[in-house]
Amino acid sequence: MRYNKIRKMDISNGLGIRVSIFVQGCTFNCRGCFNPETHNFDGGKEFTEETLSTLMKLCESDKIRGLSILGGEPLHENNLDGVLEIVETFKAKYPNKDIWLWSGFKFEEAIKNEKRKKILENIDYMIDGQFEFPQRDLKLKWAGSRNQRFINVKESLKANEVILAGEM
Repeated sequence: MRYNKIRKMDISNGLGIRVSIFVQGCTFNCRGCFNPETHNFDGGKEFTEETLSTLMKLCESDKIRGLSILGGEPLHENNLDGVLEIVETFKAKYPNKDIWLWSGFKFEEAIKNEKRKKILENIDYMIDGQFEFPQRDLKLKWAGSRNQRFINVKESLKANEVILAGEM
C-alpha cells in the first residue's frame, strides 16, 4: 500500500484532535474530488512497518481522540491489507480511541467482501458513498455531498442494517 500524507493534528476529519492518514489510489475519480492527488496508485510514499510505527506513536498523546483514514480509497483492493493492519494495530493499542473512515463504497457493498468487513469490524464511524458534485454541500461537516452517510459502524454491524451516527 502507498499513502499520500499523514496529518499529525487534524481537526477537520472527525471529532476532536485526530491523526489522519490519506491512502494513495482511487479508481472512482469523482468529479470535484477534494483530493485528486491521491488517485494515482503509483503516487505518494510506500507504507512500511516504520510508517505504521510512526502513525501509532503520533496517536499516543491523550490529546488525540482517534485516527481518521481517508484517501484515495481506503477500501480499494490495493489498500485492504495495509488498512486492515492499521486498524487492527490501532484498536489493539488504543481500544478507547475511535477510528473514522471515508470510502466511496457503500456500507452495504463493503460488508460483502471479507477483508472490507474485517476492516469495518475495527472502525467506529464511516462516511460512505462517492462524492457527487451535483449534491455538493459545503455546510456538511463530515462529507462533501448530501448522498453520503455518517454511519455508526458498530451499531450497523449488530443490527445488520445501516444505523446513522447523527447529522453530517
